Amino acid sequence: MFVKEEAMKVAEVLTEALPYIQKFTNKTVVVKFGGNAMTDTALQNSFARDIVLMKLVGMNPIVVHGGGPQIGQLLEKLDIESRFVDGMRVTDSATMDVVEMVLGASVNKQIVSLINRNGGQAIGITGKDGNLIQAKKLAFRSTSPEMKADEIIDIGHVGEVRSINRSVIDVLVNSDFIPVIAPIGVGEDGASYNINADLVAGKVAEVLQAEKLMLLTNVAGLQDKDGNVLTGLSTERVDELIADGTIYGGMLPKISCALDAVKSGVASAHIVDGRVPHAVLLEIFTDTGVGTLIKRR
Repeated sequence: MFVKEEAMKVAEVLTEALPYIQKFTNKTVVVKFGGNAMTDTALQNSFARDIVLMKLVGMNPIVVHGGGPQIGQLLEKLDIESRFVDGMRVTDSATMDVVEMVLGASVNKQIVSLINRNGGQAIGITGKDGNLIQAKKLAFRSTSPEMKADEIIDIGHVGEVRSINRSVIDVLVNSDFIPVIAPIGVGEDGASYNINADLVAGKVAEVLQAEKLMLLTNVAGLQDKDGNVLTGLSTERVDELIADGTIYGGMLPKISCALDAVKSGVASAHIVDGRVPHAVLLEIFTDTGVGTLIKRR
């Protein structure tokens, strides 16, 4: 009886997933991989299996990853001081070398290997490969309360996306590979820039006019002032929540990234609780999901 009940549960899950699989076949989904999902072994493997399954059922997943904690750990080992301004890492030349080692080599290849071990075909690239991410230096304006007025501060090799060369991604996707992108951009002068992974994921999704942008994080999703997770939000509703102060602090940049993507043509954006096993599949293929959905009207 137990075996039959378990089999029935599997059948119910597949039945619930079927219309979503049909709807999203040949659609592009950009997933930003970060937070606990990157550091917990069980979550790493569930994430990799999610990505492989998405590819197997006909979707085109693209992974963009961060690596802040790993960068901090190596800087500490090398006795290089980590400095932050308003939460942004000051990235001098020595720090940028470490960023490239960690993001472009260590973390990127670990994720590629993880996906490949779980049955996928992933290829790792940085934004410097094929000039995938053309960047420019970030003009960072500090709003620290210690300053009498806003001040533009030089925080080194920290950049923002100037443009995305989508032909690089198209080559990989059309060859049935899963791109895994490290958020390192290249300037017109050849200089390397460290770029926030959420922003890179958002811009990639915009350029590809992706079906979904999914940002994995360490919280249940966007919450109201009573702690309830909000979902099924229109862009207009998100603007209202920013205006009334419901969205603030560390969640604001992530929500703003998601909001910009949807306003620029991405069908929907999701703030997903990466602490939940198989969070990506649950958000895409079930009726309930595990995060906050932002969509066009």
